[in-house]
Amino acid sequence: MLHRTMRTSWLPAAAVALLCSAGVGPAFAQDPGIDTENKTVTVGAFTPITGPVPFYAILTHAADAFYRNLNENGGIDGWTVKYVTKDDGYEPARSVAATRQMVEDEGIFALSAAVGTATNVAVIPYAKEVGLPMVSPIGGASAFFTEANIFPLLPDYGWSAASNADFAVKDLGLQKVALLWENDELGRSAKRGFDAYMADAGIEPAESVSFDVKTTNFSPQIRRIANSGAEAVVLFGSNANLAAALKAADLQGLDVKWFAPFFAADPSTFKLAGDLLDGVYFSSWLLPLSSEDDNIAAYREAIGEYYPDDPVGVFGLNGWSNAALFAEGFRALLASGEELTRENLIAALETLDGATVGGAQGISFEPGDHRGTRQEGVIQAQDGEFVLVKDFRPYPAVVFDAPAN
Repeated sequence: MLHRTMRTSWLPAAAVALLCSAGVGPAFAQDPGIDTENKTVTVGAFTPITGPVPFYAILTHAADAFYRNLNENGGIDGWTVKYVTKDDGYEPARSVAATRQMVEDEGIFALSAAVGTATNVAVIPYAKEVGLPMVSPIGGASAFFTEANIFPLLPDYGWSAASNADFAVKDLGLQKVALLWENDELGRSAKRGFDAYMADAGIEPAESVSFDVKTTNFSPQIRRIANSGAEAVVLFGSNANLAAALKAADLQGLDVKWFAPFFAADPSTFKLAGDLLDGVYFSSWLLPLSSEDDNIAAYREAIGEYYPDDPVGVFGLNGWSNAALFAEGFRALLASGEELTRENLIAALETLDGATVGGAQGISFEPGDHRGTRQEGVIQAQDGEFVLVKDFRPYPAVVFDAPAN
């Protein structure tokens, strides 16, 4: 079960104004979700406990584990976080309704690590209307990088695809690089970044082949890649897609270097692909799960304590790190000495510069530029582990500096 919280009472703006005019002290003039007397801030998230992707609740479990661990270790400079979650069934209309309920009934100060691309996009108009900060929506959409009230931690998939290609070309010296991409917004975003990088490098892609997310037989795609003479393949799709492609390549005797996105660098992928995963590279904005970094160790320990039935993997580390972004922003707000308002939270988040946020490093925001993640490292699968083989470096400028689509 997800960790639930008590309802935090708050006064609507009109009531606050009336109290202030009556001589009630300014301590009451705080935005919803701020309980100054008890030093508690309430944030919320929608998540698909039911519906087509209930396993996404792992993300929310990890975010909840972050807050529980935080609270048990002194909170945010003595402030406790109440984390309210609502099931939206992964339906955008329900996401909007859940957010409205959390604002009006729970009095949340901000959204934190709400799950889903389409669901978060649907909430944007309402959040802008009420001035609600959307901190670290877990999804990938260009709109997240351009709205003043949204602070995404996840990178654009095009940046990650370009980072994979950059490592193949510059570090491994490969020129014939092919792209296997999922035929939806995830894959199309990756393709935009890959194509832009290759064009800038003056290299013609060896091949570009799309596939449906439900594809299990990659024999036709692998034949096309083999005929292209590719030395490397960048695949952007699920870990199941990667495993199926590796098996098809093995059957056809295709010997190339493989690259995949960060979310496939997960123990579950070893279960699907077995030894075929060894040697695969992953461009990742998150440190590897095996890292002895204090933040990664804290994630592993907290999941074992609060959600022992959940796997320790990139999926969970993603949720944990996204929750950590609100904590960093609220800590910056407290340090600023400004009133605890949503508007000032947004201003405080825009002061983060090179911050460590959960399993991510070098996170920065500034007014007009909400691209929080600005670098990726390269992880390689080796004997059942994921090892950092290339330290973090900035995204290729040709994709990172381009205007959002």
